[in-house]
Amino acid sequence: MLARPGIAAADDYAGQKYSDVTSKLADSNLTGVIATRVGDILDDDDCVVSSSEKAPWIKGNDFSPVSDTVLLNLDCYSGVASAKTAGNSKASPAGRAAMAAAKQQAQQEQAQAAADQAKAKH
Repeated sequence: MLARPGIAAADDYAGQKYSDVTSKLADSNLTGVIATRVGDILDDDDCVVSSSEKAPWIKGNDFSPVSDTVLLNLDCYSGVASAKTAGNSKASPAGRAAMAAAKQQAQQEQAQAAADQAKAKH
């Protein structure tokens, strides 16, 4: 008998800020519950959701499944570790994402500064 691989499912919320995820969940009439949290550097709203899953429990006398709750696992370290702060390794997926976001932010700020400077000359 051959074993078949399982079906992989993408995590709809992984990599997003907790505040954004809870807003999206509320728009869908769902409730986000913090299941786990690693790190203590960031406030909850600024933490990144590392993974999520529908609540696997049942409730009530009729044992109906909970269908309106999503368990969220949070990463509350700052983007990338430095000599002074804990964080993700630059080589980890979360670290690479943080580095890319910081680079994009710097490029946007640089472009805005150049536009402001050009506007000031005229």
